[in-house]
Amino acid sequence: MADIKITSLDKSYGTVHVLKDINLDIKSGEFIVFVGPSGCGKSTLLRTISGLETISGGTLEIDGQVVNDVAPSKRGIAMVFQSYALYPHMTVFDNMAYALKIAKFSKAEIKQKVEAAAEKLQLTDYLKRLPKALSGGQRQRVAIGRAIVRDPKVFLFDEPLSNLDAALRVQMRMEIAGLKEQLPGTTMIYVTHDQVEAMTMADRIVVLKDGVVQQVGSPMELYEHPQSLFVAGFIGSPKMNLLGGKHAAKFDCATVGIRSEHLDIVDKDGDFEGEVMHTEILGSDTYIYLNIGEEEFFVVRQEGNTPVAAHTNLAVKAKPGKLHRFDGNGAPIA
Repeated sequence: MADIKITSLDKSYGTVHVLKDINLDIKSGEFIVFVGPSGCGKSTLLRTISGLETISGGTLEIDGQVVNDVAPSKRGIAMVFQSYALYPHMTVFDNMAYALKIAKFSKAEIKQKVEAAAEKLQLTDYLKRLPKALSGGQRQRVAIGRAIVRDPKVFLFDEPLSNLDAALRVQMRMEIAGLKEQLPGTTMIYVTHDQVEAMTMADRIVVLKDGVVQQVGSPMELYEHPQSLFVAGFIGSPKMNLLGGKHAAKFDCATVGIRSEHLDIVDKDGDFEGEVMHTEILGSDTYIYLNIGEEEFFVVRQEGNTPVAAHTNLAVKAKPGKLHRFDGNGAPIA
């Protein structure tokens, strides 16, 4: 079991308050993703869980034990970093075995653990290679394998796929999801700035802003029911259309939000109307960018190939029940 309980956690560097009153309950076996803009504190929170950063206030418990002052090596945690941090002069086998050798495991135990992890990660054929002979995705798998052999209670991932190209990121997302299924009792906490990674991998997402937790929930809870204007604008790609002024006044709120896929093109009586400035036809979807008199273009997503001539006028209407209304403090209005 690897329950993690974070209570009133604070982290400061001198007078700079980085994490503020963080309260989280993470259940054993959950895949939790921390997201937020750069500088929001997500990596710092991960590092406090690992023990690489000290806690300024509050408590951190793993399996019911307060670990505020417990050394990182004693917490039952393995961390996978953005940089692979492999020893270039060691083979894949030796890289994965290094921590076990330091811990004085027998040669037979080391061989068994490394080969088992290599099989999980499709690395069996690469155990005798040096890191320089591997692709980026294979190197990241070695870094993950080095963590697996330690049989940790908790995996921490700090933006592990950000150095990979788009195709490799998709492959590695699938492999990490498969790893989660192979290790159902292991808790995994993952930091990313990538919306797709968060939405496709997480059991629950933790959204942070300026060191404060804004909302915790499943990907679809956050997508469909954002509890603040910030979460509404942060979760989703493309982001939700958010409008104030006269556009919001029509709906009796300070800000009105609508996602691009929740709009229908209509001939008359549209909720929003503007000039077509640009169209992106992606095959499966078409994105239409309207100028409705705001600083940012209003984005409309239509299925399939929907050619629309530039500089024509277009009216769109929100699908029933899909408008989001927010008050002047950014709180949702029922």
